[in-house]
Amino acid sequence: MKTNSILIIFVSVVVLAAVLYTLTGTDNPEVYQEKIEAERERQFKFIRFSADSPLSEEQKKSFSQLNFYPIDPAYKVKARLLPVENQKIREVPMTDGTKERYIEHAFAEFELGGKTNRLLLLQSVDESDKKNFFLAFADETSSRDTYGGGRFLNVRQDGKNSITLDFNLAYNPYCAYNPDYACPLPPRENLLTIPVEAGEKNYGK
Repeated sequence: MKTNSILIIFVSVVVLAAVLYTLTGTDNPEVYQEKIEAERERQFKFIRFSADSPLSEEQKKSFSQLNFYPIDPAYKVKARLLPVENQKIREVPMTDGTKERYIEHAFAEFELGGKTNRLLLLQSVDESDKKNFFLAFADETSSRDTYGGGRFLNVRQDGKNSITLDFNLAYNPYCAYNPDYACPLPPRENLLTIPVEAGEKNYGK
């Protein structure tokens, strides 16, 4: 009887947790922490060992870690999708002076840092999955703790009129590691006037 009672209580707690997760749309804190840590480990292994890494072979010899802000769930935000009227092609400047073509798709509007912010979501002209977007942004940490040329987020629409932006997953472009690479610069709409103290810090910091 005692074992059955414990089992019933355990199942009830699990069901309650599942209901709360569904209602709030948030991860269990421990699960969320593990998920971000796993992604950071994957990122480190790619930079350290992959043949496609932006690091030169010489750089790899002394490379021991990537630097990140502490994981903070407050930087995972649900944003409202505001479609761009009369969508057009944007030629985004690259760090080497060339340009890449993206479609201006929508603005992601969200609350962070005590204010309402907007970021322009771009979509590659070659993107086959129309729910995937590219986001380059800079903020008040740029050129201080983070790369001066801004950071990137890969985001995917997860609601009819909403999208989740998790700045704990913000990462550096290749040119932050190696100036031989050309990277897109954040559009003027994506220069945030708040510090985003989440995600990857500058290489070597």
